[in-house]
Amino acid sequence: MRTAGTTPEPESSTRSGLTALGEVACRYQADEVRPEDLPMIAAEALASGLDTPTLRELAGLPRNADTRDIRDAFEQALCEAGLELPDPGLARRHALRRLAAKLIDGEITPAYLTTDDWWETEVETIEERSFVSLIPDCGCCIEYTLGLDQQTWAAELRIAALALTSSPPIGPGC
Repeated sequence: MRTAGTTPEPESSTRSGLTALGEVACRYQADEVRPEDLPMIAAEALASGLDTPTLRELAGLPRNADTRDIRDAFEQALCEAGLELPDPGLARRHALRRLAAKLIDGEITPAYLTTDDWWETEVETIEERSFVSLIPDCGCCIEYTLGLDQQTWAAELRIAALALTSSPPIGPGC
């Protein structure tokens, strides 16, 4: 049994490192993590107990290393850890869920959703479809494309975001 202030068991910290690295892989595929941030992420994974030869190599690369070298090392480190890069479409769907959670938590405004091509995301569930259907391709077209005023749109978007974040998880966890 662990007491307060003690370090976690090596196996649980390694499992935690794998989970974190898997999430990074998903976010990387969804273009939420820049390649130059991967060496620091690798160093954090090492500190959490996850250790592979290429993860050590990646952690030693400078931020300004060749992007291809960083990407190749990251993908090899994932392979050595028994992880795979998720399908880009699945990664994008997970990113959509994270975005909905940020909207609910007030970390982003509804208008922020119009700054990317979220409305083009390929969705599979009713909850995803409901959320994406409320995202116009630009902020000035809300009334024209959706027939909603700003206040109604924001309220409906929050309801759809809550439904999306409350729905069962999709595919492998990211």
